[in-house]
Amino acid sequence: MSDVTDHSTATPWAPRVLSILRIMAGLLFLAHGTQKILGFPGMAGGAPMPDAMTLSWLAGVLELILGALIVLGLLTRPAAFLASGEMAAAYFIGHAPRDFYPVLNGGDAAILYCFVFLYLSVAGPGPWSLDALMRRRDA
Repeated sequence: MSDVTDHSTATPWAPRVLSILRIMAGLLFLAHGTQKILGFPGMAGGAPMPDAMTLSWLAGVLELILGALIVLGLLTRPAAFLASGEMAAAYFIGHAPRDFYPVLNGGDAAILYCFVFLYLSVAGPGPWSLDALMRRRDA
């Protein structure tokens, strides 16, 4: 059976746009971590930062560390895989119990992060990354 994907239409920009997707998703994810752990930007509605060692605080630590790794494109595949799992857990623990529909339970961003990070864990970081730089240096 042949591959149904037509790679002849791929542009030279496709790998670069993959890097841009990784950087932007990582920056947004990192912002959730800085909000929970560093208090910047402030929590929505003036809510307090989570207490240390709570589930929300641990999520913030993961978002801070994994977000930074994803932005830099360092250990991208494992970092993105862990971030995807965190977002799946966040959805089922924090959002799904509220309502069946993601647009009503506020979990649409968690689902999107989950699948973007799952894609990055398979596709890799793209050419604009520390992973790619280290691969070129080792070659």
